[in-house]
Amino acid sequence: MMHLSLEANLKALRLPTFLKEYDGVAKESVRKNASYEDFLRDLSEKEVINKQSKAIQTRIKQAQFPVLKTLEAFDFKAAPKLNKKLVLDLAQGDFLDHHENIIALGNSGTGKTHIATSIGLRACQIGKSVFFIQASHLVHQLLEAQEERHLLKLKKKLLSYDLLIIDELGFVPFSKTGAELLFEVFSNRYEKGSIAITSNLPFEEWPQIFGCERLTGALLDRLTHHVHILEMNGESFRLASSKKNRGISKTAQKEDEREKSFVKNKNVNI
Repeated sequence: MMHLSLEANLKALRLPTFLKEYDGVAKESVRKNASYEDFLRDLSEKEVINKQSKAIQTRIKQAQFPVLKTLEAFDFKAAPKLNKKLVLDLAQGDFLDHHENIIALGNSGTGKTHIATSIGLRACQIGKSVFFIQASHLVHQLLEAQEERHLLKLKKKLLSYDLLIIDELGFVPFSKTGAELLFEVFSNRYEKGSIAITSNLPFEEWPQIFGCERLTGALLDRLTHHVHILEMNGESFRLASSKKNRGISKTAQKEDEREKSFVKNKNVNI
């Protein structure tokens, strides 16, 4: 039984797993005739594992992923143009240590957000800070922060993450001010932190987003200096899934009609 003063000390030191597992590990150590050093090692390992697990969950929550997606759940066969080896290498997280960027380009529904989220999730699991946001929402926040005079605070926050994931760049064109503010975010992170971008537009069409070829050129110079490009053009996963479901529905409908016809003919024969 744990002494009350020891219990108080463990609470003060914020060692909840130590406190929770103490009796069980102590009994197991006695049964195995383990040394005191082994007892402390086993107990401290449980504390470390628990703290690491909680830290990962905290980073995942702070990343604000819309939906958790894993690479294991991604169908690489449905994306033949995607470099699977490169994706798996990026998931190891080494690109973050070198402040390299990722740009995933492809049609809507081809899995760009899935891949970006999966890489971001892996980054959280290896101790990196991540933030996920749609491009239009980010620009809205920047404009709002500028109007309310706390833009510097927001810029510092965006600079603090190891990986900033900006999703759906190109779905909505930006105002001149919005484009310039977004450019500043990219520029501030140049060689200081990694950015992962998903876009349905090829680079030559990016001036449509920013409304200025000069600004777009300067932006691409920074983004593509240290970049891994993921080509993901192909049939939309969502469209393929919809077609498959419609096919299943039509097949079921035909089978139902055949069954009804069989029952009708049987009744006539009777």
